[in-house]
Amino acid sequence: MTQKTWTQADMEKRLVRYADLKGLRNAFIDARTPGSDRKENFTIIGPGVSENPAQVVHIPEAHGFNVGAARQPFGCTNSQHSHLTAETFVVHTGKWRFVFGPDKDEGYIDVEPGDVATVPTHMFRGFEKLDEGTGFLFVVLGHDDPGKVVWAPSVFKMAADYGLKLLKGGKLVDTTLGETVPEGAELEQPPSAELLKALATPPLEELAKYAIKANDIKGDPNSPLAGEGVEEAGVIGDVDGQDGIKAGPIIGHWKHDFTLRRLKLETGAVIPAHARAEQEVIFVQSGTLEFTWDGGALVMGAGDTLTVPVGLMHGFRNPASAEAVAFVIRGAAAPAAPVFAAAQAAE
Repeated sequence: MTQKTWTQADMEKRLVRYADLKGLRNAFIDARTPGSDRKENFTIIGPGVSENPAQVVHIPEAHGFNVGAARQPFGCTNSQHSHLTAETFVVHTGKWRFVFGPDKDEGYIDVEPGDVATVPTHMFRGFEKLDEGTGFLFVVLGHDDPGKVVWAPSVFKMAADYGLKLLKGGKLVDTTLGETVPEGAELEQPPSAELLKALATPPLEELAKYAIKANDIKGDPNSPLAGEGVEEAGVIGDVDGQDGIKAGPIIGHWKHDFTLRRLKLETGAVIPAHARAEQEVIFVQSGTLEFTWDGGALVMGAGDTLTVPVGLMHGFRNPASAEAVAFVIRGAAAPAAPVFAAAQAAE
């Protein structure tokens, strides 16, 4: 386990508060097309897949996965695209529709706050905000380098009409700002008919297995964190964890290489000090969560994201009158059991 002393200042740098998020409205080639021109993209733990070098990366440290987010108002659309690695969504606020196929005509799934959906690799997906107001999606992308986005053919045509061009390698050129395509550079081309065939949409009944409603996420009594007022639930797990939590309930036919869990703490509930052997990122869905370690404490609110140093002894407490709900990404397909400080001291 870690031997480093983590100060309050050290841990503050690993906390990204919702209010401090720095987004970008022209991160991708579809940024100026009608319906997509009001979306904000965020890279919380990088480098993400932004095509614009102006994108702020809040925490560049490699984790084995990327963490980002999208914030969109009513009616705003994220255009059809495909990823090389896992793309998993936690709905923080708002009602959303995930639409499938290069032409948005191969089915859809609707989700709302607390729901989780993961989309298979090598297929076209997009998403749009369905209800009034602004909504926020927390997004996990697999691997340190998730690769570049493959856009549907229609996106290239719309982008060109509004002065945006995409270079091979994934860099965006905005001609309305006076930017030009560098001499000798090649433009990215729309996917070929052969590639479109390879990115075929699976049957909708299969895609439905990769989404789960908040009320259907159930606590696992085998969790080593479970206790009085504390519930840990598996959400995404391709294989059984070494910590006693079984695979699923969402199991992809592609590798996620991370697990997603949900923690619930009732008022006053405590998870005692323990350390993990893999990366751990906490995203607060609702309520208040206090994170404690020998060097201090951080109080997190809804929308805040914290990355925990591997091996750091830490605990959690709910200091508020409302239930605290958080989603946890663990950077392993089969996370190890936590090591509790009390058990370690007894050895």
